[in-house]
Amino acid sequence: MLSSANKLGKAGADFLISPDNTIHHAFDLVASRSPLPWLHIVDEVAAVAKARGFHKLAVTGTKYTMEGTVYQAKLRTAGFEYVVPNADERAEIDRIIMDELVNGIFTAQSRAYFQQVNERMKSEGCDAVVLGCTEIPLIIHDSTSPLATLDSTRILARAALRKALE
Repeated sequence: MLSSANKLGKAGADFLISPDNTIHHAFDLVASRSPLPWLHIVDEVAAVAKARGFHKLAVTGTKYTMEGTVYQAKLRTAGFEYVVPNADERAEIDRIIMDELVNGIFTAQSRAYFQQVNERMKSEGCDAVVLGCTEIPLIIHDSTSPLATLDSTRILARAALRKALE
């Protein structure tokens, strides 16, 4: 992250983003040493969730995102409750992402699995689901999910556009 930040700073960038949810685990280690400010993907997701009136979020993504602390800590600080899929669901979601989605394989079975998990988390009181991986929106989105979706990549891109236009 720092190497990229230095290169982008020399190239004339004003601020930095990374659509990779997993790399944000290193964010706190590099942000203070970065030559440029970063937009944090979870801060942006939390801002949109708050603006849309959500209270309890389901978090999906790779196993590193679902089992890590990046979303959990930031969402808690922002005042949100959150739920992650159970251990079996996390394993299957990670497998779908790594074995299928990153390889351009999009199946009805995998979409149905995400829908089933989202429906279960809805029954636990979630009012939206974070699509915390760049590939998940390829098979699940507002029109295919039982929960409202928060596409972290799209949210970060829109935040970057707003910032660039300031």
